[in-house]
Amino acid sequence: QVQVVESGGGLVQAGESLRLSCIVSRSVFSIHGMGWYRQAPGKQREWVADITRSGSPNYSESVKDRFTISRDNAKNALYLQMNSLKPEDTAVYYCNAKLWDGVLRDYWGQGTQVTVSS
Repeated sequence: QVQVVESGGGLVQAGESLRLSCIVSRSVFSIHGMGWYRQAPGKQREWVADITRSGSPNYSESVKDRFTISRDNAKNALYLQMNSLKPEDTAVYYCNAKLWDGVLRDYWGQGTQVTVSS
């Protein structure tokens, strides 16, 4: 059973930084694209950033120039370095991994809470 586990969330003040991590375990399948999404209270889940297996990143406009996504394929790991955090970044952050087992399937973590106080 594939497991996707996020960590690194917490409570910080505006302007501070956090680094989220995500580990995909128990997978015998190839991991393709990986990404981060977030969901604020009362809002729909939104895409934050993603990265291809070869390391090409993409960012939403709201986090571009503040967040950096990276991955370590040897460790089946995904990271999100978040700098200059703003109160509007407050949300539950979810890791997404696309695994190929003949078809491309989405796997999600349980989420990690990020709270930014003003």
